[in-house]
Amino acid sequence: MKGIFVRYWKLILVVIVLIAGIIVWYSRVQAQKAAAAITTAKVTRKNFSKTLSSSGKTKADVSVELKFQTSGKLTWVGVKEGDTVAAYQTLATLDSREVQKNLEKALRAYSSERNDYEQTWRVTYDGKRPSDAFNDTVRRILEKNQWDLESSVLDVELKHLAVEFASLVTPIAGIITRIDTPVAGVNITPAAAVFAVADPKSLVFEATVDETDVGSLVVGQKATITLDAFPEATYSGTIAYISYISQQSSGGATVFPVKVSFDQPENLRIGLNGDITIVTDRRDDVLTVPTEAIREEKGTSFVYKKINNKYEKTAISTGAKNEDDIIVTGGIAEGDLIVTKGFTNIPK
Repeated sequence: MKGIFVRYWKLILVVIVLIAGIIVWYSRVQAQKAAAAITTAKVTRKNFSKTLSSSGKTKADVSVELKFQTSGKLTWVGVKEGDTVAAYQTLATLDSREVQKNLEKALRAYSSERNDYEQTWRVTYDGKRPSDAFNDTVRRILEKNQWDLESSVLDVELKHLAVEFASLVTPIAGIITRIDTPVAGVNITPAAAVFAVADPKSLVFEATVDETDVGSLVVGQKATITLDAFPEATYSGTIAYISYISQQSSGGATVFPVKVSFDQPENLRIGLNGDITIVTDRRDDVLTVPTEAIREEKGTSFVYKKINNKYEKTAISTGAKNEDDIIVTGGIAEGDLIVTKGFTNIPK
């Protein structure tokens, strides 16, 4: 055995050296791979902004649905969908012959009642008022005559209202967006003959904001709107309304409706889907690091700072953050290199 060792000692030595070299080479390769897997970023100063995004659609903030108060025969329709109308313009009318005759009848009854009242008051009771009557019987007669006259006046007013209700009038200016019964000559009921008018000048973008974000919004904040129908365009707007009452979203979350008015709503239509982006926080020239660089341990934030090819665990204090960056208020300085990826490859 000793002879074999003496005979082959050079070969054995070569094998040992080769194995040692392979081990050293492999260790270096693994160390290089680990180092290559660690990504660092430089701590920089820049302008920081935090945004909130939400989906929604356009709607007319001022719109009305108009219905006749009674059933009847639709005798005239003066508009069609898409027409522009003025405030207090008549849109359609019902057959008013019956109510017009009822008004004439009520007017004649009033005239007759008025003549009887004048005859009784001036001739029979010499122009006396109920308070001037010389006994209770006369006072009651005079009061009854007065009440009968007032009742006939009310009848005339009610019949006149019926004539007015035979015409459907819009209280706002805008565009006709719906007509349930566009053809005259058919009998209708109020529920089956709706006329809708929307004011295009009141166009807003309505979205919902989660309860955790609504506290960062105020009326008057600027917003950017993008619409699916015009993907290449962006629209500016201003928050005009934040609901005081929450709602439940389809997913069960608590949300608040928010309305954004367009700065220039020209050529837009109701019901366009899109998104809004609102800047809720803006800071200029602040120290920031990528959010992926931040580690948490027992309520303390820290980063791994690279110093002379070594990595030092460094506690930091932070401020506001967005999806990409977080403001750092202490612990590191501008220009420091910090680890952003490959934390498991940092030598222990």
